[in-house]
Amino acid sequence: MNIFTNKRDWTSYIRLLKYCWPYRVRLFWGVICMVLGALASITPPWLIKNVVDDVLIKGDSSLLVLLCLAVVFFYSLKGIFNYLHLYLMTWVGNKVVIDLRLELYDKTQRLPLTVIYGRRSGEFLSRITNDVATIQGILSTTVISFVVQGVTFVGILCFLFTLDWSLTLITFAIIPPTAFVIDKTSKRLRVVGKATQERLASVAAIAQEAVSSIKVVRSFVTEEQEYNRFKDESYSHFETLIESTKLKGILEGVVEIILIIALAFVLWWGGRNVISSKLTAGGLIAFLTYLGLLVQPVKTISSVIGQIQQGAASADRIFEILDEKNEVPIAENPIKLDNMKGHIEFKNVSFAYVKDANVLNNLSLEINEGEKVAIVGHTGAGKSTIADLVMRFYDPTGGEILIDGQKLENLDLKNYRKQIGVVPQDPVLMKGSLAYNIGYGIDNVTEEMLERAANIAGIYDFINELPERFNTEVGERGVTLSG
Repeated sequence: MNIFTNKRDWTSYIRLLKYCWPYRVRLFWGVICMVLGALASITPPWLIKNVVDDVLIKGDSSLLVLLCLAVVFFYSLKGIFNYLHLYLMTWVGNKVVIDLRLELYDKTQRLPLTVIYGRRSGEFLSRITNDVATIQGILSTTVISFVVQGVTFVGILCFLFTLDWSLTLITFAIIPPTAFVIDKTSKRLRVVGKATQERLASVAAIAQEAVSSIKVVRSFVTEEQEYNRFKDESYSHFETLIESTKLKGILEGVVEIILIIALAFVLWWGGRNVISSKLTAGGLIAFLTYLGLLVQPVKTISSVIGQIQQGAASADRIFEILDEKNEVPIAENPIKLDNMKGHIEFKNVSFAYVKDANVLNNLSLEINEGEKVAIVGHTGAGKSTIADLVMRFYDPTGGEILIDGQKLENLDLKNYRKQIGVVPQDPVLMKGSLAYNIGYGIDNVTEEMLERAANIAGIYDFINELPERFNTEVGERGVTLSG
């Protein structure tokens, strides 16, 4: 039974395990509690064997109370250990998910614009939310089921061998066909799981686009068109979900049928052994009880394998983003221009968003300190590209850019950008207060600084007329404000 269908599966899960390392103590005790809880849950059927053979058949009533108390004791232990492992594993799982989500969000902030603009923003949101949520389910629930049911499976096999090794070997005949079914189905589940997550990302992307552009949608009366786009993608996601469900159902159903056939054969063979006194009645009852208990671990493991494959698909999508290079290469010893004068020089600068399709060709220009320059040209001439290159959102494909005589690529990017004021082509306001938006990117902003900036922008009087002045909340993209 090969849960990991290829080398990449191993790589994804090894990388996920590295996120668990800081919480290894809780993880260790969580696993210990899972093992002890599983062992406690499979002990009572052995006690039932003693009840049948020693109490009911031999009539030794002195053991009855002791065996009944032992059953209560082991199930109580099971409840305690189950609580502990559930708490510990859920804690570890959620901490890992927070770390992963924060790293993914931080990485998204630093991705090259070519990568960000090459995908829908909803796809990034889907990876940060849906794919990470899938990993959360894997770490908090699926791993628990896998370990608990795995230990239960091994423990039951040990008891079965102790009861009747020949009967157990006959039972082992179900393993090859079960492993074959699981292996074949799990490979297909991996593919379907990835398709499901991609469809869900597309659904999120379409919804995000429509909501963020709601005025455009209504202005062009395309509500019906957007609805149909969303509906088509939703049904595509539905179809992949149904295919995944069918595969899981087939996997669990076939495995259960194989187990029931084995159970029926064991009942026939074991009954013959009891009649011939090769096996006690209590032993057969305990054997059948264990065999019945064996159904749940095998069914659960079969189901868990499907979830693991879906989790592997989500992990691949997450690591695909984390493995992307950052926006632009950072110099080993970056230069800080603490009092930048603003002298800009382009020397034979060329740039292309797509290979062999230059937007700028050997552009040379010089802007002196304090000089005001307007760049005019038709759409697509490269006006915005020049501004983006000055901000170093991209690096030129040819030539070089100098700032105060220093190569732009050698400057400390954070220090450099903090000294530049940018008014974007599209108005952007973050959800939060006016004070938050005016002082965005600056630490320890005073009210005097806010008032000075508002006066320069010509909005001070407007803000003063608002009931909460600078503390007035602004809707996303400034939708609660006029103008």
